Amino acid sequence: MHLVLPFAAGASDAGAQALHGLRLPQLERLLAGLQSSAAADGDAHSLSLPHERLLAALHGWTGGDGRWPFAAAQARGDGLPVDEREDGEQGWGLLTPTNWQVGREQIVLRDPDELGLDEAESRALLQAVRPLFDSEGWSLQWGAPLRWYARHASLRGLATASLERVIGRAIDPWLPDRQAARHVRRLQSEVQMLLHTHPLNDARETRGALPVNSFWLSGTGVTQPLSDAPSLPAIDMRLRAPLLAEDWTAWVEAWQALDAGPIAELAARAQRGGPVSLSLCGERRARRFETVQRSAWARLTQRWRRVAAESVLGSL
Repeated sequence: MHLVLPFAAGASDAGAQALHGLRLPQLERLLAGLQSSAAADGDAHSLSLPHERLLAALHGWTGGDGRWPFAAAQARGDGLPVDEREDGEQGWGLLTPTNWQVGREQIVLRDPDELGLDEAESRALLQAVRPLFDSEGWSLQWGAPLRWYARHASLRGLATASLERVIGRAIDPWLPDRQAARHVRRLQSEVQMLLHTHPLNDARETRGALPVNSFWLSGTGVTQPLSDAPSLPAIDMRLRAPLLAEDWTAWVEAWQALDAGPIAELAARAQRGGPVSLSLCGERRARRFETVQRSAWARLTQRWRRVAAESVLGSL
């Protein structure tokens, strides 16, 4: 049993401060019986998040930072036909409808979940922008209200930042390379102009909803097969929303719920001698912990070993 916990620690000073009062007895109990086996190193400025690098390695994907084929994998999950043998020279990308909040000095990307975008609105907006992409030779498909998919040759090797890297932050440092992504930047500008006067956005603003005024491109890369290994991990994303919103009270509460639930279950399984694995993923790096064969003496002395959760999470 392998559990992956993304957003287990924040890279900001406020995120580090939130660790000080965090009490996770079941996590400390579990870590005391596990051994650190692997890590996905990086920093807070890498385009791909640590849990994405970890998952890419588990699937055996090739690519690199910002080039793991998560869009193609998500398209499969949304029931779209994805076959690397038929893609030819095409690459995939995920287009997320978004609201770019324009300030005096910077543009900030709002969390797309705040849009409350339903299927009918999403499909209407996709149809409105489709001609812009068609004229550039891009192929668009609808997957879900916040998931549109694009296919184009330029997406094979284009590095793009994960959406979660940008939510709540200024977009400029995360925009793809200007030369390599000149088509993307032009399309973003054209989409912004088209949506600025779109009647659907007028209706949304009338009822107090955020307008959809742009898109974010992520998950770019060539289609690659998903691993069929029976040991693929369970991924619990409950820490994502509070961390991205920098709601540290809610983040601590989510951690405590994890500690009392899935973490406690893992600890009990490990105590019974079952094999378990836990991957803790922050904004900079991920660390994986696994059960190991221990001698009778090691098992006896394990009860006196203590692993401080704050220290482990602070290293992420």
